Parts: sequence; C-alpha cells; structure tokens
Amino acid sequence: MPTYVDGYLLPIPKKNVAAYRKMAAHAAKIWKRHGALSYCEAVLDDPGGQFCAPFTKIVKLKPGETLILAHVTYKSRAQRDKVNKAVMADPDLMAACDPNKMPFDAKRMAFSGFSAIVEA
Repeated sequence: MPTYVDGYLLPIPKKNVAAYRKMAAHAAKIWKRHGALSYCEAVLDDPGGQFCAPFTKIVKLKPGETLILAHVTYKSRAQRDKVNKAVMADPDLMAACDPNKMPFDAKRMAFSGFSAIVEA
C-alpha cells in the first residue's frame, strides 16, 4: 500500500541535541497517538558528499551545528492531513514543543510532504 511521508531537515546546535531528543521523543508519542504509522528522528553521522552534494552543504550547516533528518509516515495524504490537524490541536504538543524554547532555529527547518513511489 503506498504511503505518504513528511520529511524534515533541521540544522541544530550540537549542544542542543539532548534537549531536542527529549522533545522529539515526546512529539513521537503524540504523532503516533493520532495515527502516524511511524516516526523517526536521526542525527547526522556520515555527512557523505563523495558522489553528490551533502545535506550539510544544502542547509548551509554552520560550525558547531549538526543535522537532524526526520520522517513521519502515514497511510495517505488525507490521513496525514487529519493526523497533523489533530496533532496541532493537541495541548500536549505545546507542552513538548514550546515555540519560545525550541532547541533549533525553526526558520532554518525544511519540510515537505512526499508520496511514496517505491516501498520494499
């Protein structure tokens, strides 16, 4: 069954990874509670770039920063829209993700939604 994927890239100060991990773990529970199929957040380990442009160049990573790659999967775009609407209305989200205390610069976060074309 084709799925829908929300993808995120977030440059983040290395010193804030632990705080981000705590926030993301709480957010994962909220997304899953509202119906997301999976929720994954990963921190940069291998910047790559041997055969193509590395993400670090694309997002203009600064010294002292690392990169978070996150993805959330859903049954469909319609289900994603329903889940995200419920998540944004969930008071637990503000408790976990206070916009005034984010461990990263939200203005530099990248987000897009994708329709899966191959799944194995």
